[in-house]
Amino acid sequence: MAALLTLVGAGLILAALRDIFHTLWHPRGFGTLARSVFTLVWRTSRVLHRLTGRSSELTGPVGLLLTVLCWGAMMVLGWALVYLPQLPGSFHYSASIDESASSGLVTALYLSLVTVATLGFGDIVPASDVLRLLTPVQALVGFVLLTAAIAWVLQVYPALARRRGLARLLTAMNRTSTTDVVRQGDPAVSCQILHEVATALAGVEVDMMQYAESYFFRESDLRHSLAASAPYVLDLVHAGRSSTSPEVRHGADMLLNITIGLANTLVRNYLPATGRDESTAAVLKAWAEDHQQGELREQRGA
Repeated sequence: MAALLTLVGAGLILAALRDIFHTLWHPRGFGTLARSVFTLVWRTSRVLHRLTGRSSELTGPVGLLLTVLCWGAMMVLGWALVYLPQLPGSFHYSASIDESASSGLVTALYLSLVTVATLGFGDIVPASDVLRLLTPVQALVGFVLLTAAIAWVLQVYPALARRRGLARLLTAMNRTSTTDVVRQGDPAVSCQILHEVATALAGVEVDMMQYAESYFFRESDLRHSLAASAPYVLDLVHAGRSSTSPEVRHGADMLLNITIGLANTLVRNYLPATGRDESTAAVLKAWAEDHQQGELREQRGA
């Protein structure tokens, strides 16, 4: 039984570390646990939307919080299962603690939680050489967990800022008839507009592959929602393709290629039910619907 508890505990610890690595540091990863938590929160928010008619912009932050809590719970429980078979014989207790009553799961969880939080009360300390090495290792793992939570926030929110910035740009373009400028204006200006949008959109696609959890952040303000404003990119493409300038048409083709790449990323990672055979316009519309938001041009009078 002692060996089984130790193996289960080690398995929980390794599973949590693997999920942290794949979510935060793998080039194109999203841990299985993290994805499951975000998906559950996302589906729950959709159910609440159908029941109440209101969308929440807290889906992403709640997903972050719950995932970190799950990682922490796995760490604490895993190390507790490692310590449990060793209680009480392999530990020294302070005089204020009844050793005979401090050998169960609650004590193991307490010891694990105090160690992973690096509090170090000193009321229960390891006596064997192996445990003297393991407890500092757990403290280091707890520091990794804390660092991972902070690093995650520092990674995700800059990506969200870039996405919101592009959405705001597209909103302004939509409301100032920029398609007319692209179609009939100075070719140099038209090319600059198409290049600026293409560069920003390519960055968003990279962010979605690198920080998959960013997809699950919903905007309450349509001006900052790329899911709502992305269909306007196709209007810019159509305007550029109808231009008499070959440079502008080339810029429109480049923007279309990047938009198709973004649509493929959405289908592959977030909208599998849409299908690869769907048009780019249909995928972008499905993106807006999945975020419970209509296309921006439907909201121009808002």
